[in-house]
Amino acid sequence: MFQIGDKIVYPMHGASVIEAIEEKEILGEKRLYYVIKTTFGNTQIMIPVDNTENLGVRQVVEADILENLLENFNETEADTSVNPLHRHRINMTKMKSGDIHQAAEVINDLMHLNKNKKLGTSDKKMLDHAREILISELMMVKGMVEEQATHLLNEATDYR
Repeated sequence: MFQIGDKIVYPMHGASVIEAIEEKEILGEKRLYYVIKTTFGNTQIMIPVDNTENLGVRQVVEADILENLLENFNETEADTSVNPLHRHRINMTKMKSGDIHQAAEVINDLMHLNKNKKLGTSDKKMLDHAREILISELMMVKGMVEEQATHLLNEATDYR
């Protein structure tokens, strides 16, 4: 169980801090909820304590894992033969997993695809969202502001 003040990542929302743990009654059922504040958008979200594992909620990674991730971008080529709808489903599954390596794969694959042809709207949104998630974790783990974290990711991925 996480504690108040813990730094976590909530898939599809990014790095967050647990601000409170509250009991709420919803539809006649009492449950404990984490009240989190996201790094991007400063949004407050409530997550059922007993459902965090299913939702892919995890603690932020250590700085050395992020460093390794940044150093190893661009090492694999993306499969460009996958049709856009199938690629979107695959990438969405990766993003929802909460695994930082999966999010990095989404970024890497879409960056490679973008070098060969212009990304469609759906792929562009997915790339931007995956980058936001990784940037939010960089900000939290390394104590950076958004501009610094964005610059670091841009350098690692040759993003322009």
